[in-house]
Amino acid sequence: MECENCNKVTVRSEDNKKDLTTRMNRIIGQMNGVKKMIEDNRYCDDILIQLSAIDNSIKSLATKILDYHLHICLVNSIKNGDETVVDEITDLFKRFK
Repeated sequence: MECENCNKVTVRSEDNKKDLTTRMNRIIGQMNGVKKMIEDNRYCDDILIQLSAIDNSIKSLATKILDYHLHICLVNSIKNGDETVVDEITDLFKRFK
């Protein structure tokens, strides 16, 4: 089975890429911090609090990307006559349940 979306790309501005990359680097830093906490035998409650913060950071990043996708990718596709993106976005929302 061939990937239907493998050839699709999203062109992002340099500011958008910088923002997303900064957010990703922050999440990676948080994850590395949790790894060190585990290695240092930190109290479970402290680790769980950090994991909750990471979860919120990931959700925030996903929301930012979804917002861009809806306002830019989806709108442009529909303007160009490609209504298959409606099914794509429906499937995306099912994943985020």
